[in-house]
Amino acid sequence: MINTKLLNPKSIVVVGASNDVHKPGGKVFKNLLSCNFSGTIYAVNPKETEVQGVKCYAKVEDLPQVDCAVLAIAAKYCPAAVEVLAQQKGTGGYIILSAGFSEENAEGAKLEKAIVDQIDSVGGSLIGPNCTGFLNTNYCGAFDAPIPELNPKGADFITGSGATAVFIKEYGMVNGLSFNSVWAVGNSAQMGIEEVLEYMDDTFDPQSSSTVKMLYMENVRNPQKLLKHASSLIRKGCKIAAIKSGCSAAGSRAASSHTGALATSDVAVDALFRKAGIVRCYNREELVTVTSIFMHPEVKGRNIAIITHAGGPAVMLTDTLSNNGLNVPHIEGKAADELLTKLFPGSSVANPIDFLATGTAEQLGAIIDACNDQFENIDAMVVIFGSPGLFANWEVYALLDEKMKSGKKPIFPVLPSIVNVKEEIADFINTKKRINFPEECVFGNALAKVLNTPEPVPENPVLPQTDVAAIRRVIDSCDNGYLSLENIRILLDAVGIAHKDEAEVTTETDAVAFARKTGYPLVMKVVGPVHKSDVGGVVLNVKDETTVIREFNRLMKIQDTYAVEMYPMLFGTELFIGASREDKFGHQVLCGLGGIFIEVLKDVKASLVPVGKEEAAEMIRSLHGYKIIQGVRGQEAVNEDLFADAVSRVSALVQAAPEIAEMDLNPLLGSSKTVVAVDARIRVEKLKIEN
Repeated sequence: MINTKLLNPKSIVVVGASNDVHKPGGKVFKNLLSCNFSGTIYAVNPKETEVQGVKCYAKVEDLPQVDCAVLAIAAKYCPAAVEVLAQQKGTGGYIILSAGFSEENAEGAKLEKAIVDQIDSVGGSLIGPNCTGFLNTNYCGAFDAPIPELNPKGADFITGSGATAVFIKEYGMVNGLSFNSVWAVGNSAQMGIEEVLEYMDDTFDPQSSSTVKMLYMENVRNPQKLLKHASSLIRKGCKIAAIKSGCSAAGSRAASSHTGALATSDVAVDALFRKAGIVRCYNREELVTVTSIFMHPEVKGRNIAIITHAGGPAVMLTDTLSNNGLNVPHIEGKAADELLTKLFPGSSVANPIDFLATGTAEQLGAIIDACNDQFENIDAMVVIFGSPGLFANWEVYALLDEKMKSGKKPIFPVLPSIVNVKEEIADFINTKKRINFPEECVFGNALAKVLNTPEPVPENPVLPQTDVAAIRRVIDSCDNGYLSLENIRILLDAVGIAHKDEAEVTTETDAVAFARKTGYPLVMKVVGPVHKSDVGGVVLNVKDETTVIREFNRLMKIQDTYAVEMYPMLFGTELFIGASREDKFGHQVLCGLGGIFIEVLKDVKASLVPVGKEEAAEMIRSLHGYKIIQGVRGQEAVNEDLFADAVSRVSALVQAAPEIAEMDLNPLLGSSKTVVAVDARIRVEKLKIEN
């Protein structure tokens, strides 16, 4: 729990306060004085007797008791100051702006640890070090600018980068986004983004807490904590948008399996966000736009009316929405005909509803009323209204504000004329306290992200029963590396995953004997090489003994081959299920189309374990190639229930055997009646036990 002296202090000291407002210690002091903080403010600086009109103390030892401290002094002086504050002054909240700690070198890391130890010893809470500060509706303990006007129903913004926070705040403020708090956690020495979310979850009050959170993170320190508290907040009615930067280098590592190549750290982040219900964003503009959408009433469906007096932006927005799975449905009928009589000749109500460049506020009101009351196939409206410079928009924007207050359905204003009607837009944002979405396609993509992000998965999904004892016997007795076919069969049987009946043969005699026993047609594959097809190590549709003998001898000559796998030839759509253990995240399970499609299309969906059958089914439905699974052009459909069941059983396997580092079932062959694993690889890497 975060110490209340950090959140709502009765007194605050700035250690390193300055008269120079171009220094962090001077600027944070100025911001603190300007923020209407109701408590007592102290300054400490050995070179000053007064700072910005406030009495200044020479050293922290001279201070009276003080609840919260903001430190803007050199890193090497911070531990001693913190010790005095913690042990003598009853200080419970700390904001350390100073740099020169763990982000710089090992010596800085030692200083940082000493500070955290002192603060922990008195149950205090620390933001930083190496941060721009913290602000909430009680006070401003930050040195950056601009300082937004805070609103209890505004967004809680938690960021790992102070500089990035400035740019995000600027873009948000310019377009009308309001904030409730800003947490720039810096090095997160004691408290990072996950801990702040934990506090917000534990103390959430639906009447007084903000329900909108925005995150900027450069690393995920504790994925399970983030998942737990983000999903909990969303279940309580919150909305969360987040950027996780630094994703491009994550996929560069080499891997010995399809899963290893696909299941990168960034895929794990994507899986975590999707499982939690977090809307993932990739740039500042997108983050602010998604968060701004959260500030409006929730859109209950996917049918959008576009109301405009400018055809081009409406067409581009239509394309954007349609390409992202949303609908701009055709509007027709008696109500549409009646609406058309209220508009100028040449207008169209088909959707987009275009009431021409000469359209009036009265006409806009009639259109919005019709969408609210008469057009049942409309779930939300986007109003695009600027000005070619011929007239002002005061009346239109006033009408829009009123309809947003009284309407039954969400209305999103796209006001693109940021020069021609600059004053009207400023009034719309600053006086009417509305948000503007200045670019229609940015808005459209953001709205689609919001609507396409699933709800958090159930906290305790129903998982299939497995033979844990059989799994542990295999894992405990094997060495690191790839498991034998025999052990793989045992594991698949233990979790109930159907697989082919195969044999691993090392002699021509054994190969012929298997063929005579099993019958034809057969498949023959090399055992040893990783990518069998690449080395010519797969033979399909073997129909006679002569071919068995010839191909066995050819396959055994392929480099790294030590045996040949044989099994009856099966038919169906090629599918893929994989699992991979990722540092900090644990295991993730992936599914998609299999065979060569996994390499060419890379069309997979991933989730973190545990993965229940319901979540697995949602993963399957979200694949780009889902129509292939459903069956196209006469092709037999895959039994989705069995496919989802197999995904959840792989999840159960890696939970019972966390030593599994990588696992491929590729392909499985799926038909309307069966889903059977044809080829499987499992690599074990036993976990090291720290002393």
